[in-house]
Amino acid sequence: MGHGKSILIVEDDDDVRGALATFLEGEGYSVVEAEHGEAALRRLRSSPDFCLIVLDLFMPVMNGWDFRAEQKADAKLAGIPIVIVTADREAAQHAAELGAIAQLRKPIEFRQLLEYVQRHC
Repeated sequence: MGHGKSILIVEDDDDVRGALATFLEGEGYSVVEAEHGEAALRRLRSSPDFCLIVLDLFMPVMNGWDFRAEQKADAKLAGIPIVIVTADREAAQHAAELGAIAQLRKPIEFRQLLEYVQRHC
């Protein structure tokens, strides 16, 4: 039931990150977790074998915007699609600005997230 590449969840809220990981793992996907953008970049650079990044925007240490700028600047990582997950009302605008394939507002509709995952992983 494995799908090959992993999904990277970048979210500072332990409960949200854990819920996303548990759901996706239950669907048969391999998941790697990062609590902020800097940790996410470390994980990506140590193993760039990811099919999708689920990205929160508002995080300490390195936020989603700074993470995305670094990701796009790295040729090995730039092509990995992202789904923005945020409570921000301006989510659609932010997702478009960042070149995301989609945006989901919190609380997250897990089935909707699964549709994007199935399309890209």
